[in-house]
Amino acid sequence: MNLKDTVKLANGVEMPRLGFGVWKVKDGDEAVNSVKWAIEAGYISIDTAAAYKNEEGVGQAIKESGVKREDLFVTTKLWNAEQGYESTLAAFDESLRKLELDYVDLYLIHWPVEGKFKDTWRAFEKLYKDKRVRAIGVCNFHEHHLKELMEDAEIAPMVNQIELHPQLTQEPLRKFCAENNIVVEAWSPLGNGKLLANPEIKAIADAHGKSVAQVILRWDLQIGVVTIPKSVHQERIIQNADIFDFELTEEEVAKISGLNKDERTGPDPDNFNF
Repeated sequence: MNLKDTVKLANGVEMPRLGFGVWKVKDGDEAVNSVKWAIEAGYISIDTAAAYKNEEGVGQAIKESGVKREDLFVTTKLWNAEQGYESTLAAFDESLRKLELDYVDLYLIHWPVEGKFKDTWRAFEKLYKDKRVRAIGVCNFHEHHLKELMEDAEIAPMVNQIELHPQLTQEPLRKFCAENNIVVEAWSPLGNGKLLANPEIKAIADAHGKSVAQVILRWDLQIGVVTIPKSVHQERIIQNADIFDFELTEEEVAKISGLNKDERTGPDPDNFNF
């Protein structure tokens, strides 16, 4: 396994298993520098969103990186206010304009806005058929949202990006996604930094001569979850990718999974107001 390692989506597209997230990264120099550092460190997957307001910086970094567009995997997301058929198509055009790209590799619905996400998904299917996106998916969808979406969908979501970390392991949802060939991707894999002081994970990290963050990211990969840590510090960006020279034992994986408390650091997808 290495930084170029991929998982195959339902349509055959290869998605990197470790990517670089840019949530809360400021547009301008911070976004440009951190994405360039990530690409220099070997990351090929970059995950942004319209709501992060840094698509322009991400696009600039991609352009300045000198890496061929087709060698990168770029994800962006549709914000809640733009959900609906026509508004989705317009919002996608705007994201492409800001990113200065001809297509994105993965386009995601950011949250399951009730009464809107089915029309939104029809627009996603159109973008996919028009070959403007290579894959389509969702974020923050519970099992019941996925079932509701798939009742009428021609194309099932290929990815579900959800909050997932050792205190929110999402096992029932992961099982449902696996049964339906939906790849699970973790946002906030380090529990918003809250897990970095966890003593059980710290003991495992010490045994491997690794950091707590590295152990958690390695756990993600070993349980079959795609993960997208974010950082704006060059050494941390490099360190987060340095997780391919060790392996957790089955016992260690089970111990980390056993920390689950079904505890969210972000909003519950059944109860959000934005």
